[in-house]
Amino acid sequence: MAVKLRLKRMGSKKRPFYRLVAADSRFQRDGRFIETLGQYDPRAKMFKLNVEKEKIAEWLGNGAQMSETAESLLRREGIVQEYNLSKMKLKTSSETEKNTQEENAEDGEVNAESNE
Repeated sequence: MAVKLRLKRMGSKKRPFYRLVAADSRFQRDGRFIETLGQYDPRAKMFKLNVEKEKIAEWLGNGAQMSETAESLLRREGIVQEYNLSKMKLKTSSETEKNTQEENAEDGEVNAESNE
């Protein structure tokens, strides 16, 4: 199942508001969804986006993809940058461990050659 974070249109004619939802990519835009993650009101004078950051981070951590619009709104809110930073920290720490293991293996080979 390919999960996407996207907007679901709500409201009446010419008075839209949106819900940010996690949904299977095969379902319709306004159809079935798995979980509601927040709301967005484009008609508000001030930028108004209410989201649950923990749930979004959890879905992104589980491999959910974002639609272009959802990513744009979350980037404006600063959530995408937070997630990317934490993701980079995880990669950096795992890469550092790999490099350390490789260096230790190389040092072992060098020591074995010098002993001969």
